[in-house]
Amino acid sequence: MGKRVLVALGGNAMTAPDGSATPQAQALAVESAMELVADLIAAGAEVALTHGNGPQVGNILIKQQLAAHVVPPVPLDWCGAQTQATIGVLIMNALGRALARRGVERPATTVVTRTLVDAGDPGFREPTKPIGRYFPQDEARRCMALGESWTSFGERGWRRVVASPEPLEILDAPAVDVLMAAGHVVIAAGGGGVPVVRENGALRGVEAVIDKDLGAQLLARRIGASALVIATDIEHVMVGYGSSRARPLGRVTPAELRAFAREGEFAGGSMGPKVEAAVRFVEAGGLRAVITSLDHIADAVHGEAGTVIEQATVIEQAEEHAEEG
Repeated sequence: MGKRVLVALGGNAMTAPDGSATPQAQALAVESAMELVADLIAAGAEVALTHGNGPQVGNILIKQQLAAHVVPPVPLDWCGAQTQATIGVLIMNALGRALARRGVERPATTVVTRTLVDAGDPGFREPTKPIGRYFPQDEARRCMALGESWTSFGERGWRRVVASPEPLEILDAPAVDVLMAAGHVVIAAGGGGVPVVRENGALRGVEAVIDKDLGAQLLARRIGASALVIATDIEHVMVGYGSSRARPLGRVTPAELRAFAREGEFAGGSMGPKVEAAVRFVEAGGLRAVITSLDHIADAVHGEAGTVIEQATVIEQAEEHAEEG
């Protein structure tokens, strides 16, 4: 295959189909996902992996709330770093077993990764990203008294909200690049990366959550990946979702996807960030970005599955080749 590829694993690769995030469910989900990643590596691709960490961070927050009177809670950036390491080890072990079954020797390494954000990002003034579980109002007010921001979601209860600032730079991308050049499969920028700001020349962690797909496209660009595959739980991006005009998107250009986004076709909390990440990657010079289900990541690298985002000239060339064939 001979391509450097970044695969952004969605939550379905980290949890059970029902969303369960017990240790057993996470281990089984990762084991299944790594079988598919191993096929990609065995075919010759240089692979870097990113992953989500929402349920895992949510579990840590619940433990902290329940044990706050015994163990001092740690800040959100610490939680992100902890989950990067935990999920990274799960992936490394599962991938090693999957590659061994294929007779492939390839080291895997996890890089606990920091993502630079702007301390003046508007997201810090008005936190909107919900994290953790729903709680009754009295529990939310107790946490608000400790300085946390919470918002009501009606009958479902209250949920903590934090900033989700724009990622500016994956600070540890050079380490990823070096490791990949040495033949490693690298797991990095989990959960979008640990958010840090630069103050007086020094870095400081902040209470925030980076969108994992926007972080993935930044890392993909920095390591010179030719393809970004965003693996989720659906095979194609849909327009007209939930209506009689619903249809899947195959090959599209960044401009076409942006037009659909302006028309409100993609939900802000789910498909919207994935579409934005894919478009940014291609607009910045990436060969292709693909949004598809985890089962199709090998075909996605070749642009043969899912919603494939490419520049118009690339699509035209593909169509010409198809006609000649």
